[in-house]
Amino acid sequence: MTELRFDDRVAVITGAGRGLGRAYALLLASRGAKVVVNDPGVSMQGEGDDDGPAAQVVREIQSAGGEAVANAESVATPEGGQAIIQTALDHYGRIDILIHNAGIVRRAPLGEMSVEDFETVLDVHLRGGFHVVRAAFPHMCEAGYGRIVLTGSINALYGNQNVGNYCVAKAGLIGLANVAALEGAEHGVKSNIIIPAAVTRMAEGLDTSAYPPMDPELVAPAVGWLAHDSCSVSGEMLISIAGRIARAYAVETPGVYQPAWTIEQVAEQIDTIRNSDEQVVFGVLPSGHIDHLRYSFGMANKPGDSV
Repeated sequence: MTELRFDDRVAVITGAGRGLGRAYALLLASRGAKVVVNDPGVSMQGEGDDDGPAAQVVREIQSAGGEAVANAESVATPEGGQAIIQTALDHYGRIDILIHNAGIVRRAPLGEMSVEDFETVLDVHLRGGFHVVRAAFPHMCEAGYGRIVLTGSINALYGNQNVGNYCVAKAGLIGLANVAALEGAEHGVKSNIIIPAAVTRMAEGLDTSAYPPMDPELVAPAVGWLAHDSCSVSGEMLISIAGRIARAYAVETPGVYQPAWTIEQVAEQIDTIRNSDEQVVFGVLPSGHIDHLRYSFGMANKPGDSV
């Protein structure tokens, strides 16, 4: 199979100084991409700053014969997001690929989580995603090409204890990625979610002794494909964990139609409402929102029928 390369493509990768982001940066650069390595060098809790990690990855890329430039701005502010994308425009004159990987963790039970810890995690993951997408998206649309890869999490799909802020932020990024996919479709811009799992700094404090190999390099090829010219999907989610790559998506049961409901009737019908023997799937593209409405309205327009 012909090697999939990124020659002449410019990629911005947030949180690329360590862990997953570093693996993405090294892979894309090894395949010809010019990479903006963004990382403010904060702790896993989002504290401090250190431009060393981003600079070190740039040195690794350059030592291997690639092209890269470091950026230590934070995605947590609109100004930081704009500055990150501007680095690509100033150094390379374009932005083709945006991979938003930056993230922090502040753990606490829901009943004890502070507003500060909730907001700070959203600032980096969710608002940070918006800040860089907002800055890059017009340039991609104008150029008629773009690849956006935002980072979701199984925590967004299934929840997890003591990280309510993280779960909310990652769920929000799924919505943002879908909107970018819909609005970018006519402009050649594709937007997807990677749902990665790897043993990185984010796993500090967790017992990973029984885990199979879960190096960041196992995730990087899935992200590389989502970022490549040949990527054939948009508005989708790919899971990459311990060597397994899969698609995640939303499904509905066919449901039950009645022209009117009481609480008691919902209780009586709940098993049928929840029955998943048949599944209804609406893809984000080309018109999942509208397809959902048409399906639901179609049942309402046939009063004699129930499902």
